Amino acid sequence: MPLGILDDNKLEHVPGTAPLSELNRTDLEVDAGVDRGLLKHDPTGKIVLVPQPSDSPNDPYNWPRWKKEMFTVVIGYGCGCVGAVGPLLTPAFVPLAQQFGVTLQRFTLGCNGSLIAAIAAGSLFCNTLAVKFGKRPVYLATTLGLAITCFWAAEVNSFGSLVGARTIQGFCMAPFEALIPASVSDTWHVHERGLRMSIFNLGVLGGINLAGPIAGSIIQKGSFRIAMHGMGGAFVLMLLLVIFFMPETAFVRHGAINIDTSDKKVQVEPMDKEEVIQIEKAPAASTGNTMSSEAKVSFMRELLPWNGYLDHVSFWRTFIRPFFLILSPIVMWATLLFTVCISWLVFISITLSQIFSAPPYNFSVSSVGATNLSSFVASLIATLISGYIIDGVATFMAKRNNGIFEPEFRLPVMITYLIFTATGFFAWGQSLYKQDPWPIPVIVCMGLINLGVQFGTTCVVTYVSDCHREQSAEAFAIMNFIKNMFTFGLTFYSNDWLAVQGVRNTFFVIGGTTAAVTLFTIPMYIWGKRARSWVFRHRVIDRVLKSE
Repeated sequence: MPLGILDDNKLEHVPGTAPLSELNRTDLEVDAGVDRGLLKHDPTGKIVLVPQPSDSPNDPYNWPRWKKEMFTVVIGYGCGCVGAVGPLLTPAFVPLAQQFGVTLQRFTLGCNGSLIAAIAAGSLFCNTLAVKFGKRPVYLATTLGLAITCFWAAEVNSFGSLVGARTIQGFCMAPFEALIPASVSDTWHVHERGLRMSIFNLGVLGGINLAGPIAGSIIQKGSFRIAMHGMGGAFVLMLLLVIFFMPETAFVRHGAINIDTSDKKVQVEPMDKEEVIQIEKAPAASTGNTMSSEAKVSFMRELLPWNGYLDHVSFWRTFIRPFFLILSPIVMWATLLFTVCISWLVFISITLSQIFSAPPYNFSVSSVGATNLSSFVASLIATLISGYIIDGVATFMAKRNNGIFEPEFRLPVMITYLIFTATGFFAWGQSLYKQDPWPIPVIVCMGLINLGVQFGTTCVVTYVSDCHREQSAEAFAIMNFIKNMFTFGLTFYSNDWLAVQGVRNTFFVIGGTTAAVTLFTIPMYIWGKRARSWVFRHRVIDRVLKSE
């Protein structure tokens, strides 16, 4: 029973469990029963690389450090732009609804509701394309689409045209929500993912939070058209960065040792996918740290929109696979937590104008937008520490567990989400009800909420990546689909809910729901390893993907 996690006796090895630290041991065997000479380590020689890279110089796990870091920088910038374009107009919802001659609820539904619904559909469709053809062509096409739709939205003359632009825009946003965690898993090892996942989350949440202050001032002093043109320019820059610094990460590994996703303690990825070669021990020279004789792909070839990657499973089987992945208790739990983490932030963003444009605050459009600054600062602070804390806690617990890493070691950090976010929602509702001075709800309450959300989302996406590395794209596709469909539903009644129930009752319900849902982390921690075993043994997902 590793540190409170119920063990499993159905499999020799439960996928996700892996030797992470050898604790400076000098004997020849690590506790997982793997010959130490087989395994590749980090530069310190103390941490086993999980997953184990192949010998190919083209394997993303073997990329130079600068290339990986640049890839991550582009992810942060790209996700920031995508996070910003969604709520770009929210500070001006009230005056824009009047400008287009529609009710506030209808404007919210058309401007943001259509975008959110399109993200949900795009998550599934773009995931299917990425699994079949690789992620790079999807990123390139949708980034170009984002730039075009921003310029379109800047020049609309009718509400219907704006809704059309926002719908296509939402579809193009989907890959940067659904595929990025899988790209991080394609590039970084387990002990390095926490920080990079937090950068991904900072991009999304930072974009959401910075869009308001910047766009609010631009809209008030100019117009929403200028803000949309500026956003289009940001996506043009993003397109250039994607072209030059986001090569394909989909890679078929041959001959790499599998110590985390198999039901055996150690397994070698076969040259022929129809047969599986299992080993208990082998000469260290067979899988040494030297690179293979395979030629390194040139930089110019990496710039091609498509590198020829192709998965031969049928399109429709790939499309429905995420719906079967929801049968995994891990994905089911993560979807519930991820939906709660993000959806309430969207709820706040679409009601900010309603709350602060009215008495007693009477904020201008730019002032409404500026309320998000504290959220950005909180997200930034959380990013600087959450990745290190999540990776550090997991590594520390692995050492306490005789060097064996369990994905559930990520979950204790969820206590920060429970404390900060639930407290923030209750305090937000109470302070607005009492009409406290604006620094209390804006700085204190929103700061607490965003601090907790950054910890929570980073923990959730990292845990899913560790448990379902080979199906991470599908896992995040279904998580984003359900999250966005729930958020889409919120746009139908969010403004009316706040008007009818009042701000205190509304956010007390949200705070209570958040606390109750987060408590499901306790059984997930205890039974998570058995859940991973159950998913592997029943092989529901594999049956869906059998070739026709």
